[in-house]
Amino acid sequence: MTADAHALIGAYVLDAVDDLERASFERHLRDCEVCRGEVDELRESAARLADGAWSVPPPSLRANVMAAIGTTRQLPPPAPVAPVAAPRDRSRRRLVAVAAAAVVLAAGGVFAVQEQRVRDERATAESARAGEARVRAVLAAPDLRVREQTLTGGGRVTVAMSRTENAGVIILAADAAPPGDRVYQLWTIRAQVPVSEGPLEPGQTAKVQIVEGMDQASDVGVTVEPPGGSRAPTTPLVADVKLA
Repeated sequence: MTADAHALIGAYVLDAVDDLERASFERHLRDCEVCRGEVDELRESAARLADGAWSVPPPSLRANVMAAIGTTRQLPPPAPVAPVAAPRDRSRRRLVAVAAAAVVLAAGGVFAVQEQRVRDERATAESARAGEARVRAVLAAPDLRVREQTLTGGGRVTVAMSRTENAGVIILAADAAPPGDRVYQLWTIRAQVPVSEGPLEPGQTAKVQIVEGMDQASDVGVTVEPPGGSRAPTTPLVADVKLA
């Protein structure tokens, strides 16, 4: 198992890995005492998040949130373009020329794809760092308040917000994904109007979402929606966290 296995600890605890990643990581756990200890500690921290009322957040909250950040799976690399076969009736010289051109074009295409992937990965990393810094700022605010509610079907929704930062952090940790290909979707209720704060992916059970302007929201809600989410809730709320 490579060092990349250690980066799966937070996603594994929040059940944000696929079946192959889970099986591979569990094999790794059998031989890695350090990872087993971190998994146990992170699970204990997650279990201590709830108290059912506004309160000073427990010390474990920041560590738990920061460990959960970055659970979004990366997109797969673009599929390579299949080379075009040269017509059989052309001369050997023409075939050689076409083959040489194809090699040059293919090499150029590979380099272009690699460069684009590097740019995309760099942009993703920078965005993740910015999001992490914003979450840290909110969770470090002296006026941070925490509210939690049980999720219908099992799990919990935690909302940590700061008036001075005018932002909040929504932490969804469900016991299981919705049945079929349905997904959880987060909402803030502003002036009695639901505003989407983003859907989860099919099969995803955990998410950490920074929300700006949380002071303008009266509730944080969760619904079960079709893949990709909906413009407005199409089902009753499975969690409704009152912020007032």
